[in-house]
Amino acid sequence: MRALPFIAPRALARPTLVAVATLASSTVLHAQLGSFNPRPGPQGTYAITNARIVPVSGPEIARGTVLIKGSKIEAVGANVAIPSGAQVLDASGLTVYPGMMDAGTSMGLSEIGQGANATVDVAEVGSFNPNAQAYYAINPHSAHIGVARVVGITSVVSRPTGGILSGQAALVNLAGSTVPEMSVVPRVALAMELPRSGFGGRRGGGGGEFAALAGAANTQDVQRLRQRQLDSLRQILKDAEAYGKSLDAYARDKTLPRPKHDVVLESMLPAVRGEEPVMMVADRAGDIRESVLFAEEMKLKPIIVGGRDAWMVAAFLKQHNVPVLLGGINDLPTREDDPYDVNWSAAGKLVAAGVRIAVTSGDAGSEVRNLPLVAGMAAAYGLSKADALKSVTLWPAQIMGVGDKMGSLDAGKVANLVVTDGDLLEAKTNTRYLFIDGRPVPLDSKHTELYTQFKQRP
Repeated sequence: MRALPFIAPRALARPTLVAVATLASSTVLHAQLGSFNPRPGPQGTYAITNARIVPVSGPEIARGTVLIKGSKIEAVGANVAIPSGAQVLDASGLTVYPGMMDAGTSMGLSEIGQGANATVDVAEVGSFNPNAQAYYAINPHSAHIGVARVVGITSVVSRPTGGILSGQAALVNLAGSTVPEMSVVPRVALAMELPRSGFGGRRGGGGGEFAALAGAANTQDVQRLRQRQLDSLRQILKDAEAYGKSLDAYARDKTLPRPKHDVVLESMLPAVRGEEPVMMVADRAGDIRESVLFAEEMKLKPIIVGGRDAWMVAAFLKQHNVPVLLGGINDLPTREDDPYDVNWSAAGKLVAAGVRIAVTSGDAGSEVRNLPLVAGMAAAYGLSKADALKSVTLWPAQIMGVGDKMGSLDAGKVANLVVTDGDLLEAKTNTRYLFIDGRPVPLDSKHTELYTQFKQRP
């Protein structure tokens, strides 16, 4: 990875940054009990000077300044006036990037996936749980958060899994002692996975009843169950639409009977009204097509999650203007006749076809830290270097509907940024400074804590 044990000592050692270093050290000493994630420092006015700046949304600035005021970026440019009282960070020889976003995680919902069930809260029982919200289950003290943010990942989309309607995903920043402190969009998308169209292939999905039958020899039984599940899904979506209409009618005319409150149907209203996208998990080409067509039938706004074979149906996705949160880039090929680079080259093929994508780590939490390396591999196999950077910064923000607030270094956007001593997507690069929501974040994590604890061991 990125030699994480050495990041924090070097990041806090520059003499020109005494104020920020002192602040970071103070927050480390007062880290909250039971948390591996030190609290960020206070918002203020910070000027990162003499840096190479990569805004992503525009041309690079060979030597310039990024001015942060409060939670926002105040100015970016080669000739930015530094106000009196600003804390100046001399970033000579360093590069400033926007913070990365992984839009395909379950961060904070699962700590130890194998062997500690009490730390796993990614799914509810049953197939239809649209009212389940990741926002209420995220653990802000997860060790995965600190490890992910020190490589430059400043925000993630965390979604529930399991069943057909899994629940509501949340977009959060990776800094804060409570979920409200971290929250950017508490309900950013509805998570859905259609029951698969045959045996094998896609991970999970379909609910426990379907999983039990999927191993049976009788294909007709499986397909009948699948059709019943699809019909049930259509019906609950139609019920939600009707529920919304009854609420609207009552709002216009109070003489009508007041609709009975239904938390399940109410949670689906933004999706059925087209106000919220639907994250649809699909890997196989046939399942991707079916997910898109189902979404159009039900007037939903789909985002494909996973999309292993999306490159096979790139023209179809482009035609229907459906974005892909591409995962599995570092996975081994799944078919014996696949070329060795089938997954590494998928991102480049999709972008060449005009499909909107965001590269994801493809992991729920513990390996989200590999996001820059995954994007770097895509860049080595057909995706341009500039597009690889956009695929983990601006593009996921745009796909999730927050491109006007996050994803690039522009005045007025949230000050989520990372300062490095090299290329953001290179494995040997170290993070030197990190800001989330305009707050300087100490570069300590469970990894650095364990390194410090055991480095003197005989």
